[in-house]
Amino acid sequence: MTIEAAKQKSTTIQAVDSIRSLIFSGELAAGTDHLESELAERLGMSRTPVREATLMLAQQGLLEVRPRKGVRICALSVRDMEEVYAVLTELESLAAEDAARVGYSEEELTNLKSAIDSMDRSIADQNLEDWAAADDSFHSELVRLGGNSRVQTIVTMMSDQVRRARSITLYIRPLPVKSNEDHRELYEAIRRGDPVAARQIHRRHRSQARELLVGLLHRHRLSFL
Repeated sequence: MTIEAAKQKSTTIQAVDSIRSLIFSGELAAGTDHLESELAERLGMSRTPVREATLMLAQQGLLEVRPRKGVRICALSVRDMEEVYAVLTELESLAAEDAARVGYSEEELTNLKSAIDSMDRSIADQNLEDWAAADDSFHSELVRLGGNSRVQTIVTMMSDQVRRARSITLYIRPLPVKSNEDHRELYEAIRRGDPVAARQIHRRHRSQARELLVGLLHRHRLSFL
């Protein structure tokens, strides 16, 4: 890769992060249309990295690229979230099972345990944003430990939709104490090499998370059908 190509890739990633943040914060609201030129001016970038960024975000389900019309920010759909969680539940449960089967040492599970410890501290401090960041780290590390590159690719592609839904429900959900307990129980199953328990624990965890999230979206009218 040339220096120029590397620079372009770096700028595109910056554009992805910036547009994603604008969507998550609601500054780019669901259902709104935006021209590439508008987004480029807003980000202080040229149109090329913005165009590449919108194509990447379209693959993640955050926006729709409309030829000659710019982009439309996708609405948050309960049905979409149910489908996303159904897929994530199966793939992450498989990752949990595979991780437990490997026989990792405690040292190799350090990052997973550190994420749980960070979540515990965040709950004690009632810092939900830090908890959410640590939760992301836990799930990413879990999938990495599963060792299936295709599972990692699919989960990464869909995770932004979950983060978006969580970002608008973060402060109206109960304090996620039970979620942390599930994570620690899963860690123990992986540490002792119990693939059956690991899969069951994570399937239950993700299923309960889906029910909570979808219930909040319905109850507070935060989604579009």
